[in-house]
Amino acid sequence: METGNNDNKKFHEKDIYDMHDSGELFLELVSIMQRLRSENGCIWDREQTHQSIKKNLIEESYEALEAIEDKDYRGLKEELGDILLQVVFHSRIAEEENNFNINDVIKEIISKLIRRHPHVFGDKTVESSREVLTNWESIKKAERKGKNKESLSIFSNIPKILPSLHYAYEIQNRAARLGFDWDSIDGVFEKINEEISELWKVFSSAKRENLDNTNKKSELMEETGDLLFSIVNLTRHLKLDSEECLRYTCKKFIQRFDYMEKYCQGNGLDFASLSLPEKEKLWEIAKSQYLL
Repeated sequence: METGNNDNKKFHEKDIYDMHDSGELFLELVSIMQRLRSENGCIWDREQTHQSIKKNLIEESYEALEAIEDKDYRGLKEELGDILLQVVFHSRIAEEENNFNINDVIKEIISKLIRRHPHVFGDKTVESSREVLTNWESIKKAERKGKNKESLSIFSNIPKILPSLHYAYEIQNRAARLGFDWDSIDGVFEKINEEISELWKVFSSAKRENLDNTNKKSELMEETGDLLFSIVNLTRHLKLDSEECLRYTCKKFIQRFDYMEKYCQGNGLDFASLSLPEKEKLWEIAKSQYLL
């Protein structure tokens, strides 16, 4: 975004790739953001608020996750920089509004890391990662109490904007840290079968009545949610990421479907006009191709 100011050009002429000190580089980034938000900076950057750029935090985070999944480390380097930019951007806006500045943000996280790792920075002794997480929850609960927060629930600071599968995982994971969990994975499978049975009963009843019935839809939604919650529990016990599992399946479905469409195009067929058995036959052909 051009500003038409020659000083801005000079400001960017410094060869940052010859700089190797992390502190110096970070200060350069903070200085650039300050310049962009200044009177002689960028019109667009000056107009932004916490609200106007809040979605960027989510978008940049997802782009970083995609780079990790693709093992695209060059891309990850860029996306992490974009996330860091958002931190600096929001901090600059907050400083201009006299709320806090980037130093306060850094102090806050340093203090939190030290406080929540007494086994590293204090005299606390732990024997396992599980014990570390249990202590972490106890420390967080004490922090909430010290801040006089209305809710001392261990779930109170889980962002509700999280994707539902991730949200369910965080709820289950925190409950498990306090010992509320299945003793073995067998119990999880039994729970899944129980939830499938309950969903089937509601569905069977709804079919006899009316699927558009508001009460039945509410029951179906509840039972479906219970089943999904149990599936997330299963992936947690299997030490899998439910979001990653579902994304993998979505990617696999897209590749197979694309293969079917390309197969039809290459053989003069109209995919949409094929019968379901013909489409299922094509699906089996697509499944036989190793695409991922």
